[in-house]
Amino acid sequence: MAAPFPLAFHFSVHFGFDQGDEDIRFQGVSGLNVEFTTETVVEGGENRFEHVLPVRTQYTNLVLKRALTTNSALSKWCIQAFKDFIVEPTDVTIHLLNPQGEPLVSWQVDWAWPRKWSYSDFNAEENALVIETLELGYRTFHQL
Repeated sequence: MAAPFPLAFHFSVHFGFDQGDEDIRFQGVSGLNVEFTTETVVEGGENRFEHVLPVRTQYTNLVLKRALTTNSALSKWCIQAFKDFIVEPTDVTIHLLNPQGEPLVSWQVDWAWPRKWSYSDFNAEENALVIETLELGYRTFHQL
């Protein structure tokens, strides 16, 4: 029996420079958020309220987490940006998948670029995977 609502644990992430499927497996995606910045306008003679008007949209960083992989196209893209300061924005597509692995809903993140790249702490007292976290700045996103 199919779930009545989409489940958030089955998804894939594709970059514009994908060469295969080594970079689509992430354990977490967050940051598909948009909100308006606003401007408050006070009307002369009107003391009961202020007008709050939308000015522009503002997007949060897209945050991707996965177990550390080496020598992937994504890693090379990040190294090129942070080491060589060659920032090449790309589009990112996120698919929420059904149990058969087919897209249910998709979002396209436009003009994404690496903003922060970090790794989890190393601790000899824990038996844990090294988690790579990538934060991407971007212009906009939209549902496909």
